[in-house]
Amino acid sequence: MSQKRFFHDGNIFNYSMQEQSFECVTPTSPNGSGVCDVPVKKYYRKAAHRRIFVNRSLHLENIKFYGFDMDYTLAEYKSPQYEQLGFDLVKERLVSMGYPKEIMQFEYDPSFPIRGLWFDTLYGNLLKVDAYGNILVCVHGFEFLKHSQVYELYPNKFLKLDESRVYVLNTLFNLPETYLLACLVDFFTNSSEYTEDRTGVKAGELFMSFNSIFQDVRRAVDWVHIQGDLKKRTVENLDYYVKKDPRLPMVLARIRESGAKVFLLTNSDYNFSNKIMTYIFDFPHGAKPDEPHRDWKTYFDVIVVDARKPLFFGEGTILRQVDTETGALKIGTHMGPLQPGQVYSGGSCEVFTNFINAKGKDVLYIGDHIFGDILKSKKIRGWRTFLVVPELVQELHVWTDKCQFFAELQQLDCQLGEMYKNLDSSNKEKPDISKLRASIRDVTHKMDMAYGMMGSLFRSGSRQTFFSSQVVRYADLYAATFLNFIYYPFSYMFRAPAMLLPHESTVAHEQRYQIEAPMIQRARPTKADSTTASGSHVATDNGAQVVKEVEKEVETTTDEKTVTVPHTRPSTPRTVTHTHDEDYSEEESDPNNKSDGENADDANGKEARKTPK
Repeated sequence: MSQKRFFHDGNIFNYSMQEQSFECVTPTSPNGSGVCDVPVKKYYRKAAHRRIFVNRSLHLENIKFYGFDMDYTLAEYKSPQYEQLGFDLVKERLVSMGYPKEIMQFEYDPSFPIRGLWFDTLYGNLLKVDAYGNILVCVHGFEFLKHSQVYELYPNKFLKLDESRVYVLNTLFNLPETYLLACLVDFFTNSSEYTEDRTGVKAGELFMSFNSIFQDVRRAVDWVHIQGDLKKRTVENLDYYVKKDPRLPMVLARIRESGAKVFLLTNSDYNFSNKIMTYIFDFPHGAKPDEPHRDWKTYFDVIVVDARKPLFFGEGTILRQVDTETGALKIGTHMGPLQPGQVYSGGSCEVFTNFINAKGKDVLYIGDHIFGDILKSKKIRGWRTFLVVPELVQELHVWTDKCQFFAELQQLDCQLGEMYKNLDSSNKEKPDISKLRASIRDVTHKMDMAYGMMGSLFRSGSRQTFFSSQVVRYADLYAATFLNFIYYPFSYMFRAPAMLLPHESTVAHEQRYQIEAPMIQRARPTKADSTTASGSHVATDNGAQVVKEVEKEVETTTDEKTVTVPHTRPSTPRTVTHTHDEDYSEEESDPNNKSDGENADDANGKEARKTPK
């Protein structure tokens, strides 16, 4: 089968597998005849696995600096091998802290944890919530709580994001921790040696709160990452834990060939970074097959390790130079400039951007950490942002492979609409929608389970998750890997799709909506409107006639204002005043910023730009 059909926002699309493009085939009829009299438009789209997705328009020509995180961005760790390693090391650390040896029997299950869950340290629950804190899924250990059970703990199925109570498990490094918390809560609440209390477990005179379990796990995770064997075990078996992609040097080289600069900004120390980077750039060739191999540092204009993000985007730390021979830090504060081939430690975003002479929107920073990389760089410094979401590979697979579930949901929505179609407030009998609601729940559950035990990273049924809302709010671009840049020219204009509200996405343009008596009239009345209201003017849909009427109104208004009180109402702007999300440069967005040739206007051109007074 060379084509698949999709339904989205009331539109019908055919997807050509051969051409890897979408074609809108929705019948449209502006004149209400029911016959398609508008040419069908064909939207070209790259294959999903090659695409970069857009939340806010971004023109690559305006980007002067491309910044990269290392972990899970330049260096992608293999899953579930790397999560399994972290899980096992944290278990060992907890046992050394006094936890029962039985927990060493826990086995990591990659089908359970997802990013973006909240851990409620009061009740020991993992929560999947929407953008506003409404609870979508609640799990206590491995028990998925029912509707009534959730209401007992959380009135209105809502929880406020309070940092003293809630910990957001946002990163890929949090996946083993997420699963281990579920394992521990399940172990202690089901063990015959412990009795469950509302906020913890008891064993004789011992009380262990869920909060204390969480704090112990957090300390164990930090110890494993900073002082433990995680890095040592990783570099001992790089081929098993770290992916290599020959496109990496090619993409970085092409960015620099486009005229932009490239920098590395990572929280990892130099010794670990050097081993990882040396491995992922270890190819017999350079950026091109016919070029010789070169050191990884030559692909970057500036290299900063030990950045301590998100602190880097605030007050920061002391900027010091690294001795690349020993990995030791040189004494004193580095006062600049930043030299290619050198490696620096720490610093702050303010100092860094001053050294490289960059403004906020000159920089596109690419990372996997929604808080440390994306949120803070966007919110505090105004950098443009690119979020790496490796889970998109699985998300897109389910979205396309299980499209029948989405089609079923839309069909059920249509049936629901039909049941209420001819009813209004005068009807006393209620239609029986119980079977339909049960069907909707059943299909939604099948949809969720297609992604894994906790469902999709981005949604639960039709509701977007907290993680999804953070992506939309703070990531200008996102993709499964930044290597998808290889499929775009570096002059590309990423244009965001329209973010439609329900009154826009569910109302077709061909429907004609006549205004009867608006509460608030925002359309400016013209002479033509006044004449129409008195019954002496016949409205016309002729575009040229409308333009003439508007021009006549402007001339009349101008004449009137020369003999009456000036500025009785604001003049309609004659140039663009609304800043749309098109990522124009200052030169493009400023109508007065013209070249010498454009400034040599004739009299008519000057007259056309005047604002009526």
